[in-house]
Amino acid sequence: MKEGMFFILFLIAMTSVCDTVNQIFLKSAINSLHVSLSGNIFKILKFIFRLILVPRVWVSFVFSILSLSMWLFVLSKIDLNLAFSLDSMHYIFIAFASQHILKEKVCFKRWSGILFIILGIVLVSIS
Repeated sequence: MKEGMFFILFLIAMTSVCDTVNQIFLKSAINSLHVSLSGNIFKILKFIFRLILVPRVWVSFVFSILSLSMWLFVLSKIDLNLAFSLDSMHYIFIAFASQHILKEKVCFKRWSGILFIILGIVLVSIS
């Protein structure tokens, strides 16, 4: 394995972790507003204004910027097809986080699909 590849793999994993934290914070922010949107433009603008005032949205943006920064560094070091395939770890992390943090139900079919994603990541990483 090329020198520095373990560091790149670590950065890809950290990118997936940051993406997961980002999505969890966004979902919890939206859930905290308890809003049902209609086609009324004023209700939509009011929703957007309320959303901007939720601190979790801003925390989410911070994790998004961290993820983007690491991702750009990763892309400067390895091929896009390898980086993007390995970045599929965020599907696994999000399933675990939504089940344990948001208390969402993740069905057997979804876990089966995640198992195939893990298999794909392993196949891509050894090729």
